[in-house]
Amino acid sequence: MQDFIFYLELGLNHVLDFAAYDHILFLIALALPFGFKSWKKVVLLATIFTITHCISLFLSVYEILIMDVSWIEFLIPVTIFGTAIFNLIYIKSISEHKSIVLHLVATAFFGLIHGFGFSNYFNMLMAEEDEKIMPLLGFASGIEISQVLIVLSVLGVSYFFLSVLKVKQKVFVAVASVAVILITIPMLIDTFPR
Repeated sequence: MQDFIFYLELGLNHVLDFAAYDHILFLIALALPFGFKSWKKVVLLATIFTITHCISLFLSVYEILIMDVSWIEFLIPVTIFGTAIFNLIYIKSISEHKSIVLHLVATAFFGLIHGFGFSNYFNMLMAEEDEKIMPLLGFASGIEISQVLIVLSVLGVSYFFLSVLKVKQKVFVAVASVAVILITIPMLIDTFPR
């Protein structure tokens, strides 16, 4: 149980580390188009992201599928950039009843990429360990808890801007998505495989 708690804390700290803000930025971009009224959609997207990144994390940790670290480090900001661009397209038709099928497919694909990113960190920690299931479950649980905290925070900030300050949702999503794009561009340049 101590291993589980230890790795749970590592998973939490890995995502909530502001020095490595790429995962936070992705979750911000993912949750931006949705408000508390659309919480079921956000939960569904977060669940799809969770399932797919756990799959790639598992595949990498057990060396079933290994991805080039430099490409994964580049593809993570690509997923952030792509999600923010998708938000700009999506805001033209934001409504409670809009289909999120394309969002789900993109989120699943991006979850796989992020899982390989998480696995790079996890594999460094577990280089000498034989037993990986309990640490893997703890690490994945820590990641999930931190993701829920970030998504709830984004929904809270969104609520404040939309309900308290009365900013129009399309304006809020557009401005925040452009900010995410501007933050991501240097990451794309820095991580481009050479």
